[in-house]
Amino acid sequence: MVSERTTPLRERMIEDMRIRGLGHQSQRSHIRAVKDFAAFLGHSPDTATREELRAYQLHMTDNEVTPS
Repeated sequence: MVSERTTPLRERMIEDMRIRGLGHQSQRSHIRAVKDFAAFLGHSPDTATREELRAYQLHMTDNEVTPS
């Protein structure tokens, strides 16, 4: 089993998803999406600027990733 480092931001995200009643698979999908976003940024997603968000949206569009 692979152990993932848990940051306070990740813990907060997991708690918020549990509060909202998201299922386990939905939680995994959301965490994977944020992990991909962080990899694109090269830093924590909670410090992303508007321009970085826009750049990521363009990146996703260029790679034909759908909103779902």
